[in-house]
Amino acid sequence: MGHFNIAVDGPAGAGKSTIARMVAKKLGFVYVDTGAMYRTMALHFIRLGIGPGDEEAIARACRDVDVTICYEDGAQQVMLNGENVSGLIRTEEVGSMASATSVYAPVRKKLVELQQELAKKADVIMDGRDIGTCVLPDAPAKIYLTASVEVRAGRRFKELAEKGVECSLKEIEEDIRERDYRDMNREHSPLKQAEDAVMLDSSAMTIDQVVDAIIRIACERGLEVGA
Repeated sequence: MGHFNIAVDGPAGAGKSTIARMVAKKLGFVYVDTGAMYRTMALHFIRLGIGPGDEEAIARACRDVDVTICYEDGAQQVMLNGENVSGLIRTEEVGSMASATSVYAPVRKKLVELQQELAKKADVIMDGRDIGTCVLPDAPAKIYLTASVEVRAGRRFKELAEKGVECSLKEIEEDIRERDYRDMNREHSPLKQAEDAVMLDSSAMTIDQVVDAIIRIACERGLEVGA
């Protein structure tokens, strides 16, 4: 029996990672945090002193790097060439470097290879923009998770307000629209629904309802729970 993979794609702010983590926990799957992998690559480039615009040096640095995810005591650990860097990748500097370098084809190609390796070794759930279309095209269960711009902006607004960050709902909405446009129109691996993906609009659903819906879809696609 091969490993069962679940691919979750969708626009920014649809709650993909929160939901994918919960599904992974319920099913005992490995949650592959693709964003953390891009951040780890960014840390690698920063340590090598490479600037975000130096595509040649970035392409060279991609050749001999290993990024993997493992779990210790139920917590995700991200490894860079065997070193646990989980505590080092959440800085603003790493985040902006990840954003700048994730557009380069060599970075995407290398991470797709590493993500495919992970999916061969374990039952995984992976979320991103191009998982069902590019990374795991053969995944039996593919979900395209979305929500209206208004709902996604409202959730983000609430999140920031709870942290005490002053923000404008209108600006967040505009920002999400722009990001959708960028993601859907970029040259490499644009965001689009895979032909065999199930569309889930979470606008009027609770997180638990979305989690249950994804597990139900996985079971319909052949996952045996508790087998």
